[in-house]
Amino acid sequence: MRDEWEHAHTDFTQPARRRLPASLTESESDWRHHLERSTPNGWLLRANAMTEALVSGKPIHLLHTTRSIDAIRASGQLHVSTGCLVGALYCSPLAKQHTGLRPHNLGAYLMRTKPTTTPLVFEVVPDAPIPPKGIDYLHLGPIHLRTYLRYRSFLTPAENDQLQRAVMAAMSAAGVFFDIALRNAAGHPTPAPEFINQLSDAVSHVPFLGYLYFEVLAEYLMLHSTTSETRTYAQAGELNNLLYKRLAFAAVSGMGDLFDLARFNPRHSRLVQLVEGIEPALGPSAAEYVRRRLAHLFARTALDPSQDAASVTFQGADLETIRKVAPGLLGQMIFREMRYMPRYRQLYHSFEKAKALEAWDYWNNEGIPTPFNGLLPKGEIGINPVYPRSSVRVWTAEEDHEGYLHPAEEVMVAFTPHLASWWAPPRGRETQVSP
Repeated sequence: MRDEWEHAHTDFTQPARRRLPASLTESESDWRHHLERSTPNGWLLRANAMTEALVSGKPIHLLHTTRSIDAIRASGQLHVSTGCLVGALYCSPLAKQHTGLRPHNLGAYLMRTKPTTTPLVFEVVPDAPIPPKGIDYLHLGPIHLRTYLRYRSFLTPAENDQLQRAVMAAMSAAGVFFDIALRNAAGHPTPAPEFINQLSDAVSHVPFLGYLYFEVLAEYLMLHSTTSETRTYAQAGELNNLLYKRLAFAAVSGMGDLFDLARFNPRHSRLVQLVEGIEPALGPSAAEYVRRRLAHLFARTALDPSQDAASVTFQGADLETIRKVAPGLLGQMIFREMRYMPRYRQLYHSFEKAKALEAWDYWNNEGIPTPFNGLLPKGEIGINPVYPRSSVRVWTAEEDHEGYLHPAEEVMVAFTPHLASWWAPPRGRETQVSP
């Protein structure tokens, strides 16, 4: 269990250590070297302001926005959410300066686009320097699978049967693309336009691919952008989060109502158009980057490290074979398929609390009071609600005319190991109904 959580965390200040399937053309170390040394903003993977704040061991200031300030005051409790941080209070960094607390560009975006929310400032005083190990939700597949297998008795026999049939139908529909992705990862490239179009078609069957597709493009934009806006943020030690926000809202109608990456599936021509609309110079290379990077990440997150990517095929494989060969992919598919079950509202806390408990245990043992999204150190950081060795204070905040925040009224609250409720959109992605 601990090995699975270790595998799901990334420390960009250390060499890559994950075991990977055989026959991949490029290793994780190869990609790390390329991203750090061959992209304009790659140096921020290792030397960003958030990582430096974590390893300093000094008090950390974080911003959280909420629509529930009255309920928080009345209850004296703070609940945490799931999503990319598994079980943490979603925040963004604040930089302490003599003029006030300066929001990270992600936090400034959230405040600007959610004007009806109340900003809260958190001061976390750690007991020691914090390891800069961020959780990568794309690597949580084996944990999703193990959790399902452990608690599947919570489902009726009919629900289990329906779930397994839905997963196998999706595997069958997307199996050709899965095999194509593995061949690309093993050095047998498909023309980029063809690869992107096949990926787009496969997303409708396997929502996890929409998440993978989006994160690869977000990485491409943030690391390769050279606009004056991006350079300004880089000087402050920050990756530019506005780039992928623009991408998501341009690509999917209604994304502002519900940020659902299961619907992110632009075809090749649309992909190029979207990227050129954000930064014209990045359009020509986007598709080839997605082909190479997504194929590598698919093999890395889908297959068990004991496998050989060059010999695996998904076409015609049964569920037990897939469980052994590709536990990461099967876990991601089951996790997302469960969201569309009629009883998911009732089942949600049972399955997600089990994973949160394991995450909290891992973070406590590793000395991590403030876990962050480790796909990239882009400023998505949270607060571990059950870390026993740090103190946390909370204030409402006032924003001045320059965008700096100032603590106003201290809010007397306590973190509780309770997950806030979560709702999944109904299936019907074909009608573009707006995790």
